[in-house]
Amino acid sequence: MRTGEMALGADQAQWLKQYYFMRAAFSVAWVIAALAIAPSSAVIAATLLVAYPAWDAAANYLDALWSGGLNQNRTQGLNVLVSLATTIAVILALQVSMNWVLGIFGAWAILSGLLQLGTAVRRWKRLGAQWAMVLSGGQSALAGGFFIFQAATPAVPSIANVAGYAAVGAIYFLVSAVWLTVGDWRRSAAL
Repeated sequence: MRTGEMALGADQAQWLKQYYFMRAAFSVAWVIAALAIAPSSAVIAATLLVAYPAWDAAANYLDALWSGGLNQNRTQGLNVLVSLATTIAVILALQVSMNWVLGIFGAWAILSGLLQLGTAVRRWKRLGAQWAMVLSGGQSALAGGFFIFQAATPAVPSIANVAGYAAVGAIYFLVSAVWLTVGDWRRSAAL
């Protein structure tokens, strides 16, 4: 690897650490709001349900731009489109029922999870430390299937159903950020 490529790899790893910490912080804040504030206000709950996929679209777009652009990060580009479509679908489904909303979140969790898994596998080759993102993508796809099952039952779901999913996602992002940070410390100590 040439010096320029090493610097690019170091910049990319630094960006990913910041990105993963940012994603974890957003998810933690979202979960707290969903569990502490949303139960007392349907408007806040609806806003949070719309904001979650919209944030995912924005975050994937930003990450793709910082990681070489959308042409080099097609899985993230697709994830942006899937998350934007999900945002619109959630807005429409909120007019129908929470079961519809949860079903849409399920379909989104499957698609975005598989796209995240693809992104993580691609990054693993260059940057390593992507095992948590691989697990997260797979877990997201499985959770999506469970959401769709729950949505088909007569029980009316709430934002709490999605909050558990978001909390697990926060853990995966935090683990990835810490794993990259520890890797940097170990490499620095070895020099």
